[in-house]
Amino acid sequence: MRIYDGSPRQDFEEVLRSIGAFLDQRGMRDVLLLEAPDGFIVQGLVMEGGSGAWSESVGHQAKETLTFLDDDIARFMDEAMARRGAEAAGSPDWSQAGYYEKSFRVIGRWIDSQRPHDIFFFEQGGAFVVRLQKITGTGAHHELAEFTKDDIEAMIAEAPQLRQSEAQKETGQ
Repeated sequence: MRIYDGSPRQDFEEVLRSIGAFLDQRGMRDVLLLEAPDGFIVQGLVMEGGSGAWSESVGHQAKETLTFLDDDIARFMDEAMARRGAEAAGSPDWSQAGYYEKSFRVIGRWIDSQRPHDIFFFEQGGAFVVRLQKITGTGAHHELAEFTKDDIEAMIAEAPQLRQSEAQKETGQ
């Protein structure tokens, strides 16, 4: 990600969390995310054409493709930080986050630990398949990982304790 060049680490956790929050607001499902040189491409299914709960027309699913440039990502992250800060004055309520915000955040945390050069993943029914491109002394190669819906739910449940433990380490407690 170009917006993080030169920083101590690429923060996929926050970037993906911000994208996930946007997708939750949009109502997108069954997503595919591809990292591009200048941002991300996201494709997923959205409901179109419904005119209300009591309507005879419930709409139909349509595939939608979105491109998020580095500037968009930076804006999403700023908006998300402001929203979380306003929610509870420094103590954001993790339970209020949507499924994709939570899922993308825990996947992003895992991705950060892997230190990839490039990422791609897709979701189907709450499970994710992740492809990372890594560059080592012997060249570039891809690694695959799969997270079942149960894996994601366990990672989400564990996330608050991990953040609390990290905060305690940072403050020396």
